[in-house]
Amino acid sequence: MNRLTASICLSGALLLGATSAYAALPTEATLYKNPQCGCCDAYARHLEELGVNTTIVDDVELGDIKQQAGVPYGLGSCHTIKIGGYWIEGHVPMEAVQRLFEEQPDVDGIGLAGMLIGTPGMPGPQDSPYQVYAFTDHEETPFMTVE
Repeated sequence: MNRLTASICLSGALLLGATSAYAALPTEATLYKNPQCGCCDAYARHLEELGVNTTIVDDVELGDIKQQAGVPYGLGSCHTIKIGGYWIEGHVPMEAVQRLFEEQPDVDGIGLAGMLIGTPGMPGPQDSPYQVYAFTDHEETPFMTVE
């Protein structure tokens, strides 16, 4: 095998590895948001880049969606996503979303309160660990810390 062929094979293997890193993600999601929120659109684009066909709904009462999802009071964010039988609240890093679908715990969903810089859809460097929580019936428990 010559160097060019070996290089192409290695590049292909690396590309397949990068795209299969999120292979456990469902192929469809619905993102509920405020119509004026651009960072929510950026999160949806991030999901789309990972192969998740994302429908954006921006004409519903977000409080009702969060209530239906079971998001704990005071831990909401700017958008709520329904994906693969779970709810994702806010700008949850993909490492946590991936872990949710790998482990499939008995929870309603996971969330990250606020709009933290460095998360998908929120440009800039991460300046502190993200404390992702799991929730069921409006009660939260720690899920994971993303460094």
